Amino acid sequence: MIAKMPNIVPLSPSDWDEYELLDSGDGAKLERFGKYVLVRPDKGIFWKRALPAKRWENVDAIFQQPPSGEGHWVQKRSVPEHWLMRYRDLAFWARLTPFRHTGVFPEQAPQWNWIGKQIQSARAPVNVLNLFGYTGIATLAAAAAGASVTHVDASRPTLAWARENANAAGLQDRPIRWILDDALKYVRRESRRGRRYDGIIMDPPVFGRGPKGELWRFEKSFPFLLDACKEILSDSPLFVLITAYAIDESSLLLYNLLNDWMKSRGGNIAVGELVLQDTAAYRPLSTAIYARWSREEN
Repeated sequence: MIAKMPNIVPLSPSDWDEYELLDSGDGAKLERFGKYVLVRPDKGIFWKRALPAKRWENVDAIFQQPPSGEGHWVQKRSVPEHWLMRYRDLAFWARLTPFRHTGVFPEQAPQWNWIGKQIQSARAPVNVLNLFGYTGIATLAAAAAGASVTHVDASRPTLAWARENANAAGLQDRPIRWILDDALKYVRRESRRGRRYDGIIMDPPVFGRGPKGELWRFEKSFPFLLDACKEILSDSPLFVLITAYAIDESSLLLYNLLNDWMKSRGGNIAVGELVLQDTAAYRPLSTAIYARWSREEN
């Protein structure tokens, strides 16, 4: 097993002209999604802002998060219910959600590239499972590269959003299965059915509930999910990709878990952080940790 650790996977300002981290500081991010400029809170940002206050005020919407209670968007200019964004050959819908997210996680763009590269390098049919698939951009990246994809999420509205994204990208006729289910239950059923996958993508939350109220806690549930996934990986797997947001542990946790799982298969492991870089002061902002295994060079 060859390991590269730790590493950062940055989305530089030149990588994607439809997204830009304009500035960050004092507990917030100033971002452009398409033509709409948003301010979103981020409690992990303690440094000072580089741009003047006037620029932070001249925005389309601000997500206000009180110390207690639910946050909400305040629109300073009219923002549509949803708007189309594009990344390379992919297209998907962004919208203002009640949870401050837009349904698009730009820091994942280098991972979408990596997924496509792994699949295209196989030069053979590839079967991919995307767990906690959310709005499905990783699913689109895999399908566009030629894979058959099973997309699993526990939220019916989010699953519908992912299917809308597939339509927007012109991928509605690709072999994608859309599954509303609890991730762990689904994987265990797939194991009993004898179904196998060449690639597995996981983006597990810190906390969540399945469609029937199944409780998910990362520190307790994730090891069980990994054990279950061992049973559904094909004999000649292509890749495994894990991303984790808002957990206290470092990427070395993911490395140790993934290494225990895949050490008998050889291959390569890379771990590190997903990073955005603002265009005001070119400061890196860590957004998540990741670990990825691949059969070939990572």
